[in-house]
Amino acid sequence: MAIRHAILGLLHYRSMHGYRIKTQIEQYFGHVWSINFGQIYPNLKSLLDEGLIDMTEENQAGMRGPSRKLYSITDKGREAFAEWIRKPPEKNMILRDPFLMRFVFFGFGEKERALEIIDDQIRLYEKQLALRKERYKKLKDREIHVRLISELGIELNEAFTAWLKRARKELHRNGKGDRGRK
Repeated sequence: MAIRHAILGLLHYRSMHGYRIKTQIEQYFGHVWSINFGQIYPNLKSLLDEGLIDMTEENQAGMRGPSRKLYSITDKGREAFAEWIRKPPEKNMILRDPFLMRFVFFGFGEKERALEIIDDQIRLYEKQLALRKERYKKLKDREIHVRLISELGIELNEAFTAWLKRARKELHRNGKGDRGRK
């Protein structure tokens, strides 16, 4: 998924500031896509230059600093988004989790440190799961696709947590846990 399409999709719901767009992506789609501010603002500028979104500046009464920029989707943006929706998606399922990349190579490191990192990751996954379940309470009555993707996030989170707990037990039982090195 291109970030630009996530932005256009979110702007279908309502106009938003750049910060709000980023937090919405993290909150609701963090299990399928990650994003940082360095990606948001260049994409907003590009979408603005292409006429796919509009921007209005809001002056905050009694607040210092620059005015806030509120972005909204244009008719041209809706058409571009609809075209993207009609196209078939990429065919590969991609998991981009830095932890999983590190996990693959734990056998070359210290077993105790690997188990500590796994324990930290289990705690993180459990915390994320609790947040996803809490957000789901607010989403369960929303549009069906939003609800279903929220359910997927919960189910993936539960599966990752269960797998990681099982992996930890197996690595702990395995003694060195280092792919057979002596």
